[in-house]
Parts: sequence; C-alpha cells; structure tokens
Amino acid sequence: MRTTTSAPTATELTSGEESALMTSSARQATVAAATTTPQRSWPQTTADFLRSPEGHAALLGFVGAVMITFGGFGAGSVRREDPLLEAMHLSWLRFGHGQILSTVIVWVGVVAMITAWVRLGRATLGGDVTLRQLRMVVPVWTAPLLLAVPMFSRDAYSYLAQGALLRDGFDPYAVGPVVNPGILLDNVSNVWTTTTAPYGPLFLLLSQGITAITGDNVIAGTMLLRVTMLPGLALMVWGVPHLARHLGGSPAIALWLAVLNPLVLVHLIGGVHNELLMVGLMIAGIALVLERRHLAGIALVAVAVAIKATAGAALPFMVWIWMLHEKEKAEAEGRTPASPLASFAKTAGAGFAVFVFVFAAASAVAGVGLGWMTALSGSNKIINWLSLPTILAHFVTVGTSWFADLRLGEVLAVTRPICAVALVVIVLAAWWRYRKTERDAILGILIVLVAIVILSPAALPWYYSWPIAIAAGFALSTRTLMILVGLSTWLMLVFQPDGSIGLYTLAHVVLATFAAVVAAVSLRTVDPLRLRAPRPVEEERTADLAGAASSPGLE
Repeated sequence: MRTTTSAPTATELTSGEESALMTSSARQATVAAATTTPQRSWPQTTADFLRSPEGHAALLGFVGAVMITFGGFGAGSVRREDPLLEAMHLSWLRFGHGQILSTVIVWVGVVAMITAWVRLGRATLGGDVTLRQLRMVVPVWTAPLLLAVPMFSRDAYSYLAQGALLRDGFDPYAVGPVVNPGILLDNVSNVWTTTTAPYGPLFLLLSQGITAITGDNVIAGTMLLRVTMLPGLALMVWGVPHLARHLGGSPAIALWLAVLNPLVLVHLIGGVHNELLMVGLMIAGIALVLERRHLAGIALVAVAVAIKATAGAALPFMVWIWMLHEKEKAEAEGRTPASPLASFAKTAGAGFAVFVFVFAAASAVAGVGLGWMTALSGSNKIINWLSLPTILAHFVTVGTSWFADLRLGEVLAVTRPICAVALVVIVLAAWWRYRKTERDAILGILIVLVAIVILSPAALPWYYSWPIAIAAGFALSTRTLMILVGLSTWLMLVFQPDGSIGLYTLAHVVLATFAAVVAAVSLRTVDPLRLRAPRPVEEERTADLAGAASSPGLE
C-alpha cells in the first residue's frame, strides 16, 4: 500500500529547514533543466557569445586589429621602397596627410584593442567569460595582424637579412647584413646593419629556410616569418592555462593576461618578433616538467634557447622541480629518497645532456658555433628609458650637468657593469632561495626574467612578454592585475607604429601614462571617466525591477 505525506507548510518550517528545502528544490530544478534541455551546438553557443557584451568586446578587438593592419600600410614599419603600395594606388598613405591619417587609424585601432581587452578582463574576473570562449577570441584578434606590415619594429627585416647571410654562405655570428647587399639589407635599421646575429642557431635555420623559399621577396618573407611564429602562440594558448592550474591561478584569467594582451599580440604578431616562439616553447616546457614529463620539458626549453638565449633562465629552476618530484616518488613508493647531492647530480646531469644534444644538433645543422653568445652585446646599441642602467645614467648626467660635463656614453660604461653584477647576484640568490616547492621554482623563474628585463643594458616593450607569461599563472589579486594592465598599456603606447621611440617626447609619455591609468582603473570600474550620460531615476528603477524579476532566487 502506498502512503503519501504532505509537505509541511512554510509556517511549520524553521528558517534552516526552509533554506534546506529551497536549496533542494533549486537543485532538483537545475538537474531537471539539464536533463530536459537539449545540448546547444557550437555555432549556437558562439552566436550567443557574440550577442553578449563580452562578444561585443571581442568584435571591438577584431575591428581594432583590422584598423591597425590597414593603418600600418602608411604608418607602420614599411619598406623604404614599396612598389606593391604603388601598384595598389595606396602609396599616398605614406606621405603628408595620408601618413597622418594612417597614424590616427593605427592609434584608434590600438586603443580599441586595449578597450576590448580590458572589457574582456573585467568580464573574466566576474566569471562571465569561459576559457573556451577566450580561446576562440585569440584567432579572431590574430588573423588581421597576419596581413599587416611589421608594426612598431623593423626587426623582421633584420631576421630576413640574417637568414639570407646563412643562405648565401656567410656566418651571421661573424659578419652583419652589410656584407650582403640587396633588397633585404635596404630595409634593415641602420643600427643593425653591421651587428652580428644575437639569436640561437635554430632561429637562424628558420630564417635561412624562409629566405631560401621566398628569396629576397620582403613581403613573402615577412608573411612566412609570421606563420613560422604561430606555433609559439599555439603553445602559449595550451601552456599558460596548464601553468595556472599547477600554481593555483585561474586558467581563463591567465590566458586573458598572457595571450590576449595587446602588448603580446600587436608586438609579437604584428611586430614579427621571435619572442613569440621562444616564450611559447618555454611555457610549454615548464608545463611539461610540472606534469612530470621532465626530459620532454627540458628538451622544449632547450629548443627555446636555440631560438633566443633568454629562455635559458628557466633551466636551473626546472632541476629543482625534477628533484622534488623524485623525492615525492621515492616517498610514495616507500623508498628512502636519494641524498640532495645525488639527486642533483642525476637530474642536472640528465637535463644538461638533453640540452647539449638539442643545442649541438641545431648548431651542427646550421653550420655555426657559439658566436651568438658574443653577439648578445649588440643590444648595447639600444638606449632608452626602459632599462635601469640607462635611467641611472640619465639621472647622473642631468643631475651633475651644473658642475660637470659628463657624456651619457661615459656614464653608461659605469652603470651597465654595476647592473650586470647586480643581475648575476640576483640570479644566483633566486636560484638558491626558490628551490623548496614547485611554486617557489616558478616564482624564481619570474624574478630572474624580471631582473633580466630591468637590469640588462637595453630593454624593449615586447621583452615584458617573458615575465608576464609566467606571472599569469599565479593567483593574482585584482590590484595586481590592474597594475599589470596599466603597465602593459603603457608599454604598448610608448613606441611609434614605425618603430621609433616615443619615450623622449613629453606629450607622448603623458598621453600614454593617462591611457594606462584609465585602463588599469577600468578593469574594476565601468566608465571611470564618467563619460556616459546618467540614466533617469525612473529608467534605472524600471531596469532594476526588471532585473530583479528575471534573476533566479538566491539560496
């Protein structure tokens, strides 16, 4: 016989019982909805996203990227002679009013991308955007930049000229592009024409292969160079969220900060910088080591070093992570862990062997030696306010100008060695101090990369993509994220689209600083400048009532 019992009325329930009943009912309703509502297809969910405010922000970023690409034909780091623009009847964009218009278009596009990025960041912090949706935005923002001329830098032309050196039988570690006259040399910045290549053998091989395919065709070479960098972007899209999961950060916030950052996309994709490939390989290698695939991870970082030496900063800390894993494995199996010295000898020895094999193989195939290590000093030619040695030298020369006639070069010869010694001390201290946990080791990598950027003889805006990619994995406070947003925005704005430095123009620096502050505050506050007209009180009350009516009940 089936019996039924009537549910108690609300007046018979205690507040705790009533809350429990409401919670149970809400849970049952959720389960029922999940079982009865058909799963939406990918096109439907994408359409829903594009109709949302976050989707509008994604479209705004796409429009900004398109504007940067088009404006770059006149204001970017264009070729000194561009017959293609002449054939398209667009050469007027490079001169006079056309160049002014192009510059305005580029800057409006940059501001649009920054605005869209901040809006997405605010939505991501609020939980309104998923990791999957952010991953969809990456190719949308990247695609237009693949068609742009080199933006904010002329380094792409140096890459091609160095590849042509190896192609034509020269040693890029012994001579500069000046020994190989031609169209490629014509577009290299004057400061780099006599400078030997500071990049690893694998990157020279890539550049050689590109120039072997495209010859001296600058446009085809630039486009193929960008395509060659795209695996680095894919590795960042994969590796940064993995890093965040290990460090306790948010994968979505990490991807937003480290990959969708306009400083990264515009400079590394638009500017065609090999940092994209280096950082992607480094992040993926670190992620693999954290997942206990030690040899594979170290091999990837070794490949990154063969692109650019900076990635080598991660290798010593990866030894600590491997040692920790070996100790945990022994304890889990009931064995006595090896002594620290024996464990270090085993892990460091195996890691070093993998690194030597990868680097030696790349050098042998390229037919070059270790000349790139001495070529690293070529960065001394760069002088700007982004490096601490230069800042100190400027302060000394300006501060003593009333009683001494010191030249900037003379002071730099003192401040740079001092900062170099400080860098060595910081690297050694960080390596020894941050060795006890996985998190410590990654924090050590971050500290060393920041020290390299700040204390090196020269720094450029896109160098900050190195530490930002690591920092994104940590659980960062909103205040810290605001600081990183402001820093990224400022660095994005302090160079001109043609690659010239805007740091010595007061108006440029003031405007960049203002925009950086607004961007930082906007991460937490909608419309910090109060540019939107306030809604009438009755309209606000109606909207609030409508929102309350449509909102689900709170438990």
